[in-house]
Amino acid sequence: MPRIQAARPAPRLVLPAELPAPDKDPFDIDQVFRLLRGATAGLPQAAMFALRDRGFASPFEQLVAALISARTRDETTIPVCLRLFARARTPEAMAQVPEAELAGLLQGATFPEPKARDILALSRSIAAAGAVPDTMAGLQALRGVGPKIAALTLGVGFGQAAISVDIHVHRIANRWGYVATSTPERTMQALLARLPERYWVEINERLVPFGKFVCTGDRPRCSGCALLRQCRQVGVTGHR
Repeated sequence: MPRIQAARPAPRLVLPAELPAPDKDPFDIDQVFRLLRGATAGLPQAAMFALRDRGFASPFEQLVAALISARTRDETTIPVCLRLFARARTPEAMAQVPEAELAGLLQGATFPEPKARDILALSRSIAAAGAVPDTMAGLQALRGVGPKIAALTLGVGFGQAAISVDIHVHRIANRWGYVATSTPERTMQALLARLPERYWVEINERLVPFGKFVCTGDRPRCSGCALLRQCRQVGVTGHR
């Protein structure tokens, strides 16, 4: 009888990050995070993590702070949140703040009047329910809360594994060659599928300051970057 040959295994899909150029190392996500911790150690923290470390770590405080931070720089978000939390730190107390006063407390942040209405609405909902929702679906059912705000609340406020993707996380993960996506929403889905869960919260904590001060959108500081041998520099046409 003719010998039956065993079927050859299908070729493994090789991502661009696994094909290093001569001046690059194989991409190692554990090494990347070790390098990131050193590279960001002396940089200003992302707002949610800075507030957490100042004692504003409750799910409600993190939810409100994340909402305020939308399209607002961290340098503004932190003092606005400190001013607001000096007035009210619980959903019950926040729900009692007059809307005009709340909008005044939010001055400096983007869209203070709409955000005041959103904060009042979600505060009343949470006060009535007795607790901040602890799921993505439950949080996104609240007024003004989208995926990024919900993920920050779960990750920082509840300590759950959740990925929050802002413009820095989106840009840098693609620049590394770790994902290849066109929008932050698609980057979140790609990271959920590939990034080890132990880094789901930390990726936002590290990449926000790293993206603001090192891996900038325009002319990133590649020449002095600790991650240069890991990064594939996808789309980088000029750097410092």
